[in-house]
Formats: sequence, structure tokens, C-alpha cells
Amino acid sequence: MGFMKDFKAFAMKGSVVDLAVGVIIGGAFGKIVTAMVEDVIMPMVGVVTGKGQMFVDKFYVLKPAKDGDMYKSLDEAKKAGANIFAYGHFIQTIFDFLIIAFFIFLVIQLMARMRKKEEAAAAAAPPPATEVLLTEIRDLLKTKN
Repeated sequence: MGFMKDFKAFAMKGSVVDLAVGVIIGGAFGKIVTAMVEDVIMPMVGVVTGKGQMFVDKFYVLKPAKDGDMYKSLDEAKKAGANIFAYGHFIQTIFDFLIIAFFIFLVIQLMARMRKKEEAAAAAAPPPATEVLLTEIRDLLKTKN
């Protein structure tokens, strides 16, 4: 019974729960950014880089399945069994990472600004009435001694 009690105390600590919430929200945020990159940004990049082809579909055929085979798409080359170098997917993943990292940086900057404002407001706020009374009592006791 002691093991279960210890495990429950560990699992219910604030830091563990906060970490779990962070992982869940981070996963959801990653999906949103990935969808934005794949469905909004990369089609525009594909138009700019030429042929309107999705960037993730960029590839180079190292060795065709049969001599003389030409492939119009990455899926076609994979189905044929060609040896391919799919560099577009790798670059797409790096692009996804950079965008996610940028947005996380913005969120952290926003949180830091909010924290500074809260700290400044707390420092500027007058002390509680009980603290003022205790300070006055202390000062009176000092003068009597």
C-alpha cells in the first residue's frame, strides 16, 4: 500500500501535472503549425520554386526501378521501387521545426513580458494593512526601548 501512496503523491505533484499539460498542449500546437506549414505556406513556396509542385514531393532518382523509367511524382517512384533521394521531405521537416521554434519563442517572450508586468505591479502595490500595522508596532517598540 505504501508504493501506491508514494506513486499517487508523485503523480499529483504540481510539476508532473504541469509537464503533462505542457506535453499535451505542445502536441496539439505542433499539429496546428504543421497543418499551417503543409496546407498554407508550402503550397505558396511550391509555386515560387516552380511547377506548383509541393515542396515535400521534391526528389531525385538515384536508380530507377527499370532502366529508362521517368517518374512524375514521389509516390509513383516509390510504388515502382526506384531508389530515390527524397530531399523535399527532409527540408519540409526542418522548415516545420523552425516555424514551431519561432512560435514557441514568441509565446515565451509574451509570457516573460506578462511576468515582468505582474512583478512590477506587485512591487508598486502598497503592502497589506496587517504588514503596515506590524511595522508600526515594531517601530513603536524600538522607540520605547
